[in-house]
Amino acid sequence: MELVRPIVPLRAHSPLASARIKRRLTVDEAARRSGLPPEQVTWLEEGRVYRFPSPDDALCATLLLASALDVDGREARELAGLPVPARALGVNPAVRLVVVAALSALLTAIAAFILLPAVTGSAATPDPALAQAAALPKPWEISVDVLNGAGDINWTRQVASEVQSLAYTIKRVSKADRFDYPQTAVYYERGGRLIAIRLARQLGVVAKPLPGGSNARRLVVVVGPQRGPG
Repeated sequence: MELVRPIVPLRAHSPLASARIKRRLTVDEAARRSGLPPEQVTWLEEGRVYRFPSPDDALCATLLLASALDVDGREARELAGLPVPARALGVNPAVRLVVVAALSALLTAIAAFILLPAVTGSAATPDPALAQAAALPKPWEISVDVLNGAGDINWTRQVASEVQSLAYTIKRVSKADRFDYPQTAVYYERGGRLIAIRLARQLGVVAKPLPGGSNARRLVVVVGPQRGPG
């Protein structure tokens, strides 16, 4: 019996697993930093994106994990197998702008490496959503309003403290427009879906869009009952 040579060369670790191991983090620690369940971190590292509800969910999770691991432009190139400049980039502002633009493409390359194993029987087709992928802003760059939506101000303050402990910037803690919200949720304005998903997963709640607004770095946490809907 002759062993068949694999079409794709086997690698000891996937790009994201290599980045995690380099930082000496366990799967559980990486999951806590990214706000993902540990099993989802494992799925990403093993390329089992079919376990996610949709490719968009897999892509969002990939970006959350890469952002939590602080993968910069140079490391992203290395992980994606792209050429790495021999010398460090200078401080020229124009060069910095190029780096910012390139980082999105490099994270896309990492995401593409993970998503490609799910494509079988046909050539991979470029996904327009991948071209728009970018590193998420840090928690302290995001302003969060925490609103009491169930009448329990003490529980609202506890939730606000938890949000603040995750390094987010709390702008205000006050009453919501009413006290009959059935569950806690993270609301986001246009462009803030990914950061809302990250915070929602860290809190174990859901993310929902606001009817208006265009501040992609503002979130509103409306706090419902402590036990949530029965």
